[in-house]
Amino acid sequence: MGNTLTPLEFIRQTPPFDRLPPEALAAVERGLEISFFPKGTRVLAHTGPPSEHLYLIRKGAARLLREGREVLLLEEGDCFGYPSLLAQDAPSFDVVAEEDLLVYRWEQKIFRGLLAYPEFAQFFSRDLAERLRLVSKALHHAPSTLNLDLSMPVGELVSRPPVFVARSASIGQAAQIMREQRISSLLVEGEPLGILTDRDLRNRVLAEGRGPETPLAEVMSAPAKTLNAETPLFEALAFMVSQGIHHLPVTRDGRIVGVITDTVLMRQQTRSPLYLLRRLERTRDPADLQGYREELTGVVESLMAGGLGAPSIGRSVSSLNDQLVRVLLELAEARLGPPPTPYAWIVFGSEGRMEQTLLTDQDNALIYQDDLPEARPYFARLAEFVVQGLLQAGFPPCPGGYMATRWHKPLAEWERLFGHWIQQPNPQELLEAQIFFDFRPVHGNLSLQSLEQLVAHSGQHRIFLAQMARSALQFRPPLGFFRRIREEEGGVDLKKGGIAPIVSLARVYALEALSPARSTLERLEAAARAGKLSAEGAETLAEAFNFLTRLRLREQLGALRRGEAPGNKVSLEALSALERRHLKEAFVLLREMQEALGQRFQTDLLG
Repeated sequence: MGNTLTPLEFIRQTPPFDRLPPEALAAVERGLEISFFPKGTRVLAHTGPPSEHLYLIRKGAARLLREGREVLLLEEGDCFGYPSLLAQDAPSFDVVAEEDLLVYRWEQKIFRGLLAYPEFAQFFSRDLAERLRLVSKALHHAPSTLNLDLSMPVGELVSRPPVFVARSASIGQAAQIMREQRISSLLVEGEPLGILTDRDLRNRVLAEGRGPETPLAEVMSAPAKTLNAETPLFEALAFMVSQGIHHLPVTRDGRIVGVITDTVLMRQQTRSPLYLLRRLERTRDPADLQGYREELTGVVESLMAGGLGAPSIGRSVSSLNDQLVRVLLELAEARLGPPPTPYAWIVFGSEGRMEQTLLTDQDNALIYQDDLPEARPYFARLAEFVVQGLLQAGFPPCPGGYMATRWHKPLAEWERLFGHWIQQPNPQELLEAQIFFDFRPVHGNLSLQSLEQLVAHSGQHRIFLAQMARSALQFRPPLGFFRRIREEEGGVDLKKGGIAPIVSLARVYALEALSPARSTLERLEAAARAGKLSAEGAETLAEAFNFLTRLRLREQLGALRRGEAPGNKVSLEALSALERRHLKEAFVLLREMQEALGQRFQTDLLG
């Protein structure tokens, strides 16, 4: 925030003061005190008396210290002193001015008066998991002009009131009204309710040689078929298809409020998972998949605009991608002939965890049952066909080569490979291979129970877990000196600095819990149930994961709308003050969780 702002302007723009009504802000202004603390000043002491003020940093920075160890760096717009005020106890930390510190502060009486306003009070009373949940919810409901998904009520598509015509009117009079109103249908008064559409004019009037004086009752359709305004879009579309109609009168409380056309519904449907699924089912050649990437991006935009969370979007996208792979495999089998031995196509990484949103690099492999002479060349050709089809659909190749064109082996070889990774773990090999432990079969009738069992029991091998833990610590949150968020090359890498570390932590804890879970959120839940991770830690990591993935997706879609390539970075300047604060808190928490994991397995690594 600029330092040209007046004190009250600054306060009004800073959470949680920005949530206060005018009368509360008047009390804030009356009670405002301005204080200055030179660099090195201990503003609050862990062993000292309770804080007497709520502090808001206007300029400078302060460190929170616990037993001399830095816990967090507070910067412009951050508050402190409130835990002590709420508990009426000594501060939990030492607060030391890292540099010359200018603060606004309010006495306890003012602070407690402001707690009467729920949104202000919630900012201070909720834990990090709850605050991340709230800010993620705000991201879900950011203003958007994008279409919603097919779960929205059909009544929301009504754009104008219905137009009625008397039953005694002629075809010529009805056609004139339709032209003047620029509509493609009219509702005909009377019992039963009738409807006249532009198709009726073509098929029942012009094609039959009828004149403009023809009575309306002779060519209209009656009774008109209607649906309630609360009916979901996908049900409305199915109804229109089954009834063979193209115009749908919509009712609310027994009264018609408008007419929806199939054109409007199809425009909504082309941005829905259902439409894209039907499109895939009609695919007869890999060349038909051109444009899949763009259509999938439209689906993601629609789902996000409809308020769907990033995990739900990931499941929808992964399901579509699964169907894409199945279609390609069926086309490949039709071209190459039936497979010589049962097989399974697997995906891993984000696709294996069902957490992919926009299309990223391919991560796939192929497993077949018997090592027959004809098996290797057959599955090599099948893998080439499918991988090339995915390229046509918009899936980039994996830079590391983790694709079925390279990774197609008989089941026995895969069993030996997983056994080697588990029983003789090599740090570098596991760093590259850990995504294989996210594998998920997509197509084929080969049972992978033996591999599932190997993964399920891998957590019993402490050295393996320790090496997986070491791999999980390769990527660290981008925190610099005094835990400031560090930008590199124009932004903060949300994937490398936040999402990937949480995914890795969840994988290690779930394997230790002997859980078969694949998704990050399910792994965190399983680890908490098994006592390998505290319930609070699991919940906070889950909310941090939701927050970071939603934030990344928002930035990626914004880049696509600007005609730029989507990436994993976000500029701190593009974030609100509240988002920056929660991003830093999430990174600090993640750093602490990584340190705890490292200490936990240190003995095993040394041994």
